Amino acid sequence: MKLKRILLKLSGEYLGDENGVGISYEKLEMYSNEILKAYELSTQIAIVIGGGNIFRGLKGSKSGFDRVIGDQIGMLATVINSLALKWSLERKNIKVKVYSAFVVNSYTELYNSQKVIKDLEQGFVCLLSGGTGNPYFTTDTAGALRAIEIKADALLKGTKVDGIYDSDPLKNPKAKLYKTISYKLAIQKNLEVMDITAFTLCQENNMPIIVFNINKKENLVNIIKGNICGTVVKGTVNDGF
Repeated sequence: MKLKRILLKLSGEYLGDENGVGISYEKLEMYSNEILKAYELSTQIAIVIGGGNIFRGLKGSKSGFDRVIGDQIGMLATVINSLALKWSLERKNIKVKVYSAFVVNSYTELYNSQKVIKDLEQGFVCLLSGGTGNPYFTTDTAGALRAIEIKADALLKGTKVDGIYDSDPLKNPKAKLYKTISYKLAIQKNLEVMDITAFTLCQENNMPIIVFNINKKENLVNIIKGNICGTVVKGTVNDGF
C-alpha cells in the first residue's frame, strides 16, 4: 500500500557529528536527499525532529537541571533543528513550513493541525517543532500525537538499525528482528525504540508505526511505495496494513 501522507520522526542526534552533537552539514544533506526522493513521489510529509544533539531535558535533570526548564530548552532545540533542516530542504527547491507548539515570532508559525493539513495538500513539507509544547513529554510522543492529528497514513520512526529487535542488535549479534509486532507486545516488552506513551497513543488511535533504518539509502522511499523494510507495529500481527 502506497503511503500518501506520513509523519517522519527523527532523532536530533542524527543531525550531529560522530558524537551526536551539534549540527552536521553532511547529515543535513544526507537526510534532505532521502526526503527529496519521497517528496518527488508527491508524498505529503510532516516531520518531527528531536533536540538531543543540542540539549536533552531528561539527561539534564539527572545532572541537576530542573526538569521543566530542561524540557523547555530541549523544545527550543527542536526549533533550531527544524530551521536547519528547512534551510537544507529549501536548497533542493522543496517548499517548507516550520510550525511550533509555542509562539516563536517571525521564525515559525503556531501549530494548528488544520493549517498543517492544508499546507501538506498544497505540497509543503511541514516541520512540526516544539514537541507537544509541554514538559515531561518526549518528541516520540509529540510525533505520535501529530501523526494522529494530521491523519497520517503511518508514523515512520527513523533509527540507526533495521527495525525493532528482541534485544539490542548493536550488543547482541543474534538479536531477532521483528517484521511485525503488536502495540500490546511492544508495550509489554518495554521496547525502548519509542516510549510507552507514544506506543499507547498509537494503539488507542490505530496509528501504524514503521520503525526502519533511515541511514540506508532508498529505505524511506521504498516504504512509501509499499515495500516495507523495517518493523510494522499495529493492532495484531495479522492485521492488514
